[in-house]
Amino acid sequence: MECGRFQKQWGAEFIADDTVRFRVWAEGQKTLSLRLNGADSEMVREADGWFTLDVRGAAHEDEYQFVLADGTAVPDPGARAQKGEVSGPSLVIDPRRYPRQDAGWRGRPWAETVIYELHIGTFTPQGTFRSAMDKLPHLAELGITQLEVMPVAQFGGSRGWGYDGVLLYAPHSAYGTPGDFHAFIDAAHQLGMSVVLDIVLNHFGPEGNYLPLLSPAFFHQDRTTPWGNAIAYETPAVRQYITDAPLFWLSEYRLDGLRFDAIDQIHDTSGHHVLVEIADRIRAALPDRHIHLTTEDSRNVVFLHPRDENGQPARYTAEWNDDFHNAAHVFATGETHGYYQDFAASPENKFARALAEGFVYQGEISPQTGESRGVPSLDQPPEFFVDFIQNHDQTGNRAQGERLITLAGAEKTRVLQAALLLSPHIPLLFMGEEYGETRPFLFFTDFHGALAKAVREGRASEFAGHAGHDGEVPDPNDPDTFRRSTLDWASAESEAGREWLAFVRELLALRQRYIVPLLAAGGSAAGRIVQTEFGAVAVSWHFGDVTLSLALNIGVAPVAIPALAGNTLFHWPQAQDALEPNSIIVRLAEGDAQP
Repeated sequence: MECGRFQKQWGAEFIADDTVRFRVWAEGQKTLSLRLNGADSEMVREADGWFTLDVRGAAHEDEYQFVLADGTAVPDPGARAQKGEVSGPSLVIDPRRYPRQDAGWRGRPWAETVIYELHIGTFTPQGTFRSAMDKLPHLAELGITQLEVMPVAQFGGSRGWGYDGVLLYAPHSAYGTPGDFHAFIDAAHQLGMSVVLDIVLNHFGPEGNYLPLLSPAFFHQDRTTPWGNAIAYETPAVRQYITDAPLFWLSEYRLDGLRFDAIDQIHDTSGHHVLVEIADRIRAALPDRHIHLTTEDSRNVVFLHPRDENGQPARYTAEWNDDFHNAAHVFATGETHGYYQDFAASPENKFARALAEGFVYQGEISPQTGESRGVPSLDQPPEFFVDFIQNHDQTGNRAQGERLITLAGAEKTRVLQAALLLSPHIPLLFMGEEYGETRPFLFFTDFHGALAKAVREGRASEFAGHAGHDGEVPDPNDPDTFRRSTLDWASAESEAGREWLAFVRELLALRQRYIVPLLAAGGSAAGRIVQTEFGAVAVSWHFGDVTLSLALNIGVAPVAIPALAGNTLFHWPQAQDALEPNSIIVRLAEGDAQP
């Protein structure tokens, strides 16, 4: 009997009620044994280096490992769960043990999306899926429609951002069990929120990766990435592992989408790019649900995002727009270190272009690299761009992990947040941003020995290329670095926190009422820069006979309010004759309304 909604090719799968098939690609091994509940059995070597063993009587949560010829016991790279730490026993998981509580859920349309990025380990003091569930009503009431969970694939140690995962099918055991993650997702769905997962397919972490022992051919020996030898995506068994993983998370956990990390580092020389294959498989397998696939790509490209005859995404849905963040950051702080030097000249013009057109760099030469970057983006629909004024990367890639509110002040940050939430691009809030969190989000790990030393020294060296690198870099392996990054929920209950929450709640209500219908109608939106001057910008977007306009000032002197058509949707801090410092106005015009 076939069991489960998705049959993986790697790992332990129930092929009948009482029979589990264990399967792994270990072309580097002549013999391999399965250690199940302490007893070893030799596995059958098949063609092309696959090892298989069917075991009758294996049960849910049985412990197992693969034993190499030299006696080394390693976890299953395709495991659905670990008993504990990354190098210990894997667990047999029967997906039938997790009945869904959200049977009618089909997701939410992309046009409605307001993303909330969170890290399970620091979202609550307990740092678990179960404790995170307690905060979900707070986010739903606020107006959040999508949770974006930073990577949860099992990684070395108990603490980390998650981008060094090595078991790509197993939720990190420190966060909870597979059942706990199912419960978290069910709870979000019952509150009307989608859940997407950040997934890393460009490298494996430095601890707990035993694939080089099992199958050296999993990696190119003559090609490297910033994190080590490059993955051999062209090899059939490797490609199976990589392309199955995204579909596994969407099918088994009923997630509503995925965010693909740093896809510019995925180099596939086959005739059919692995990222195209992944998207095509997902679209074919899950046609009846709202599945949202976003990409992070520093190249500012759009070739993975074609649209069908109805204007709907045929493969990937949208792109993280780092240009928006970088332009907003320089505009607000004046910092020009590292990659911010690309936005140093005329920052108000670059921020206005990011609002109006999406990408700032659309083929222009980058001052940082001396090379051209990007492609034209004006013809992309506004919902192609996922915008943010802060996220895990842009805070954590600072020595002290400061948030924008610390660097630019509360008033500037509030104005930029309003622009983010009332623009027609898809907005993303980083956890705590909704109540004005001031605690840092630092880079933290849980490595030991030589690896801990290498990470500590390497991170300190890396910060020389980033803004905010002055002072001593906190040790990533110090538990206090992790604790300092945990949200302070008491701040949300303070007077300032409640005021900030009310501010965000109002903005999201306005977005739902006025902006979402414009996006839901489909089609393009012609964005244009209306005006820029020192510290101030004005832009507009034309949706057929409807015009949305926005003007803001974060400079030190008042500026005249530009001629913007229509009725005022929002004016902060209050209606004025001019745009005072740290103020914003948003208007909406229908039909032939003129300024």
